[in-house]
Amino acid sequence: MKSLFRLFIAVMWSSFITAEASELPNIVIIIADDVGYSDFGCYGGEIPTPNIDKIAARGIRFTHYYTENMCAPSRAALLTGRYHIRGYNKGNNVTIAEVLATAGYPSYAVGKWHNDGEKIQDRNAPLKRGFSHFFGTPQGCGSFFAPLTLTRDGNPAEKEWENKDFYYTDAISDNAVAYITDTPKDKPLFLYTAYTAAHWPLHARAEDVEKHKGRYVMGWDKLRELRLEHMKQLGVVESNTSLSKRDSQVPAWEDVRNKEWEQRRMQVYAAQIEVMDQGIGRILKALENTGRLNNTLVMVVADNGGCHVEYTPDRKGPFLNASTRDGKPMRVGNLTEIMPGPEDTWQSYGRGWANVSNTPFRLFKQYDHEGGIRVPLIVQWPDVIKDGGQITHQTGHVIDLLPTVLDAAGVEYPDTYQGKSIAATDGRSFVPVFRGEEREAHDVLYWQHAKGAAVRQGKWKLVKIKGNNWELYNLSTDPVEMNDLAKKYPEKVAELSLFWKKWDKQKQ
Repeated sequence: MKSLFRLFIAVMWSSFITAEASELPNIVIIIADDVGYSDFGCYGGEIPTPNIDKIAARGIRFTHYYTENMCAPSRAALLTGRYHIRGYNKGNNVTIAEVLATAGYPSYAVGKWHNDGEKIQDRNAPLKRGFSHFFGTPQGCGSFFAPLTLTRDGNPAEKEWENKDFYYTDAISDNAVAYITDTPKDKPLFLYTAYTAAHWPLHARAEDVEKHKGRYVMGWDKLRELRLEHMKQLGVVESNTSLSKRDSQVPAWEDVRNKEWEQRRMQVYAAQIEVMDQGIGRILKALENTGRLNNTLVMVVADNGGCHVEYTPDRKGPFLNASTRDGKPMRVGNLTEIMPGPEDTWQSYGRGWANVSNTPFRLFKQYDHEGGIRVPLIVQWPDVIKDGGQITHQTGHVIDLLPTVLDAAGVEYPDTYQGKSIAATDGRSFVPVFRGEEREAHDVLYWQHAKGAAVRQGKWKLVKIKGNNWELYNLSTDPVEMNDLAKKYPEKVAELSLFWKKWDKQKQ
């Protein structure tokens, strides 16, 4: 009799655990690489992104979401919920995966890793920080046809791209789908999908590039105007938003000499984003086919603004292949006699098109002006976000993603982890926004990396390019940062710069 009672209790407890696990939300974070504020269709772009747009139609778009100005610090801040200056590898922080593991979540990392402060070729890096499985590249970029350091669960996986049909964006999508499909339905999952699209090199299949032929014949000046008009129609920017001046190093389109080559650069860039969007569609379908879609928090973000870098023929790096898979020499650099796209080329889309990506803002990746740090954040969670197609103007930062995930999962942020004291998170949860509420706003936000530094308090933003003086902008009236008020309000400059100096000394 006692044995039967024990069996009954065991079965009931097992059922309770299974029910609890199945009710926990799944978490999917999708990262686009070096994609600007206006590139996605739901933010005003002409690039076809129907699946990302569908997420927006089901959920919420953020218009004032910020990252760090480069990928490595952004990813470190995303995973730990702390400003990157605190030190990703100092042992006093936890990643989303490490915390969710305590609640029974298997965690999967797919695609690009590359966190600030790590060795860029450590194939085991994600597995050391709480992830159950990893398929991807630990370094920051590479060929889309033959990515160096391709890894599966810590082991070299370069043989996988010996298949002539291999394309890294598709491989990322396919492995993300496999992880969803293979996870038992009574288990919640955390999927961190980090695409390398649309980071240079400009690599895309010829048939994908061909779809965009003729799309960019009008050039960057007209396209910036068209995008801004569409952004206003969508409500992504205010109707009185002006367009920042064309970057001073970019010629007027009418003066461009190699128009066909310039158009092809943007065609390949658009193809990279479109193929990524198709993969996101397959991820959404996998969530639907496994009965998870309604109870999955999906967040689509970019890691920084569009990248202006013009790739030079003499630039080297551990990401650059010596030759193609069939032994052809690489043709490296933004040389106008070489059309970008094929595996044996290595080019970037450059300053003019990055200026388009970051419409209506100025400057780029590596800078802390709006063009470098304000990016899309698109969220869907059907069980919680009831009214799709929303736009929120509440301000957020990449440090907010960890607190958001833990809040959504009902998991507390730990004081200790594996015997070590854990420092407090810098972020705040977005979940109140998902429920239609005002969340507790950050009093002040800070940036410091590469060529930029900035601090924002309410409508005021103090920003500078490394080596230059501070500039002051009122973002409520001048969101594109064209009217520097530093000389008019020196007391505000002094106040905000003091805030920034105190924060910058808090590296710990």
